[in-house]
Amino acid sequence: MTTTRSGGVRQRKAKASAATEQKSPQVEEVDTSEAEEIEREREEVETERLRRKSRSPKEKVEDEDDEYSPWVDILRVISFLIFASCALSYLISGGETFTWGMKHPPKYLQADWWKAKFRGPLYLTPAELATFDGKDETKPLYLAINGTIYDVSSNRRTYGPEGSYRYFAGVDAARSYVTGCFAEDRTPDMRGVEEMYLPLDDPEVDSHWSPAELAALKEQERADALQRVHDGLLHWVRFFENSPKYTKVGYVKRPKNWLASEPRRPLCKSAAKGRTKRTIPTN
Repeated sequence: MTTTRSGGVRQRKAKASAATEQKSPQVEEVDTSEAEEIEREREEVETERLRRKSRSPKEKVEDEDDEYSPWVDILRVISFLIFASCALSYLISGGETFTWGMKHPPKYLQADWWKAKFRGPLYLTPAELATFDGKDETKPLYLAINGTIYDVSSNRRTYGPEGSYRYFAGVDAARSYVTGCFAEDRTPDMRGVEEMYLPLDDPEVDSHWSPAELAALKEQERADALQRVHDGLLHWVRFFENSPKYTKVGYVKRPKNWLASEPRRPLCKSAAKGRTKRTIPTN
């Protein structure tokens, strides 16, 4: 009986001892060489930190030179060029675009303008100029005014065969720019155009002036009319000359004193309708 109890006690102690051994934490063994490597790296980092902190100004500059990367400067230059390009586009286009997407860029940005500069001016006879009236789409579209030829190919819709201003294509129609008679006055002959600004003679009205006064009045009226014709033509000459859409390509070639062989044109009906009698002076 005593033996049995003693054996039971020993079994319980053995079990308790085994349970204690199972519950006790296991200590992980650390690789000594790895720990030393970690400690060495930490010391190197700390040493480098202290070295940087205690650097002289000269050493700091040298270190910055060693660490310099050109990519930052390259990025700055690219950013500046993009900004400058956008600003220049906005300035040249008059606020139209930042990206050079202009409908009508200045002449010096057009390839045809530079080609004309290097090629030199063309000299075309009226017959040669007539072949550039837009009917042959393989050719550029030209018009002339006051002897100067312009390339208006960029606006075929207006100056082409179906356009409202087709009468100006392939010809120097300077007269029609002033008279407004597009179909009838397709000629550079400006003789007699001033008559559209002259008052009509009327014996009853003109009797209010003495012959000398009337002669002086007519002389002044003609001078004023000629000036109006000049100003009217000059307006259109400057229009084409300063237009960013149209390029000057040359000049019309005519024989010397060609007007002498041309019959004098009468004033077209549309222009003649605007003429009125003189105004009777009130005093």
